[in-house]
Amino acid sequence: MTCEPFFRAVGELRRDGSRVVLMTPQGKRLTQAMVRGMAEVDHLIVLCGHYEGVDHRVVEALVTDEVSIGDYVLTNGAIAAVVLLDAVIRLLPGVLGDAESAVEESFSDPSRLEAPCYTRPADFRGLKVPEILLSGHHGKVAAWRREQAEARTRANRPDLMAGPFGSGAPVADPDGQAG
Repeated sequence: MTCEPFFRAVGELRRDGSRVVLMTPQGKRLTQAMVRGMAEVDHLIVLCGHYEGVDHRVVEALVTDEVSIGDYVLTNGAIAAVVLLDAVIRLLPGVLGDAESAVEESFSDPSRLEAPCYTRPADFRGLKVPEILLSGHHGKVAAWRREQAEARTRANRPDLMAGPFGSGAPVADPDGQAG
């Protein structure tokens, strides 16, 4: 895409403290830590290209952050922009019904996925909620959730784990970013 429309749009929208984010496969991989940082910014301008990308002069003169949602290519950056915006918006105060909802979930601890979630009924077609979750014993439930989070992380995302589980030290991404 040619640079002129980007320069015109950013010129109209930019204000003191703005961050201009370009969605691009060449950017730093989006992480929850990056999302938390963007949620603290007063003004984000999100740019995205189509097919072959954006004239590099846009990056050189306007962009503060180049962000990628993963190691693949889409036909346009609008889909990636929606992913970024949804991740940021849900962290803004008042967006989620309960502020704790954004605290106890996958990636709130960068080295651990969330434990499995169960709802009612307790028995659905012979598939049962684990008894411990029905016990009312908060300490045992918390211990079960930690164990399940560890098992789930080991099975699905061992790349997140550094050293012994629970060390809190995130594994570096191949591009050197903490995950």
